[in-house]
Amino acid sequence: MSLTYPIQVGSLKKGSHVIIDGFPCKIIDYTTSKPGKHGSAKAHIVGVDIFTGKKHETFGPTGSNILAPFIVKKEYQLLDINDDGYLSLMTDDGDEKCDIKLKEDEIGLKLKKVYENDKDSSIMVQTICAMDVEQVVDIKVN
Repeated sequence: MSLTYPIQVGSLKKGSHVIIDGFPCKIIDYTTSKPGKHGSAKAHIVGVDIFTGKKHETFGPTGSNILAPFIVKKEYQLLDINDDGYLSLMTDDGDEKCDIKLKEDEIGLKLKKVYENDKDSSIMVQTICAMDVEQVVDIKVN
């Protein structure tokens, strides 16, 4: 399965996802210039990496194509957090998934705290997957 698909630069808008400098980004600013005497309209695209939050930008003619990532959002039930920081998650099928490492960011620290203080609660972990990378983006405690 392909990780990306082509999309026309002129059809993009804020909130769309594109690949900028090899990173999957969410567009936070999109501006176009009018066509000039020597060419077509140009677009200036500013995006934020969906995994790191780092800003990336690119320019291109509005008639050209740019790659966009296939993005999949999933939800799992948290079973355990091992000593190495890997999550043990239950899929919808009832299978165990153990390949997502918890990052030491705001969400990661919140998840650890909730897990350590309230082991009886059902904790749901929401992830986002793009370009063969999957990362926790939110948690829900039931």
